[in-house]
Amino acid sequence: MPGVTSWVVPEKGVYLKNNCSKEIIQIGRYHSDPTHKRNQMLAIPECFDEKGTAFLHSCLHTTSEWITIDEIGFLESNSCKYQQAIRTLMKHKQLLMVVRKQKLPFLEELRNHKDVFLVDLDQPYGNAGCIIMASGQGTRFGGNKLLADFNGQPLIDFSLNIIKNLFTTSVVVTIHKEIQSLCIKQNIPVLLHTFPHRNDMIRLGLETIGDHIDRCVFLPADQPLLQKESMISLLLCAENDRNSIWRTCYGDIVGSPVIFPSEFFEELQNLPLRKGGSLVINNHPDRIRTFSVSDINELRDIDTPDDLSQLLHGNL
Repeated sequence: MPGVTSWVVPEKGVYLKNNCSKEIIQIGRYHSDPTHKRNQMLAIPECFDEKGTAFLHSCLHTTSEWITIDEIGFLESNSCKYQQAIRTLMKHKQLLMVVRKQKLPFLEELRNHKDVFLVDLDQPYGNAGCIIMASGQGTRFGGNKLLADFNGQPLIDFSLNIIKNLFTTSVVVTIHKEIQSLCIKQNIPVLLHTFPHRNDMIRLGLETIGDHIDRCVFLPADQPLLQKESMISLLLCAENDRNSIWRTCYGDIVGSPVIFPSEFFEELQNLPLRKGGSLVINNHPDRIRTFSVSDINELRDIDTPDDLSQLLHGNL
């Protein structure tokens, strides 16, 4: 992809490459500092001002809409011309930039820019928790649908697999001892309860994990075609816009999962009898944002054996 790439050669210097022309220049030189009080790489301003800036200007004339800059840190903060070239690119191209976390004015300007979608590579999904809702009675299904076979696995396994390595904490809330046993075998936190209603499930889940997280995903356990990529994208959106309630959609059809910021936890924990999170959503229409999944079937849940058959065979 057009753009520039920089890298360090230990105890020698920092180098910058024009991704298109492959030309390489040195932009930083090694400085030995036994006290470790100074950055051990010192910028070479004239290289940034001349060649480095020229590299960026050349990107304006490429046909590609996207430009990469990997990375921007302490050294780049020493050249006003290089910084201005980045600002110019931001006005004319879509930029994929790797920006250091140092508290330097130019880096903070980039991170706080109104048009920037920021992803923290150390914690890309933020401090998010997940409640898997697995307390359905299965009346219409004629039994515990979450253990029904779906492509050789229990239906609930698809939800359990999606959440792996994404959340600070998670819990499966269920009324089924069989689901409890399955979760224990997979070392997944689970809460077994005997309460009958949806509001109880939400309250119990938040009482278990709500104090430790900044937002919570409510994930139904009966959407086997939901893709992990969709969950990741939804989490990235919620981390980038932390004040909104995020939910999935397909066109005009909205669905689950849904992510609520922690400011809504108290309201969720005090829902009226038999009510669910949709009541909170309806109370705050101005706070709702949506992420579109690539296939409507990701949003489809299973209530009956016929639903299961249709999802398995694609007869929808």
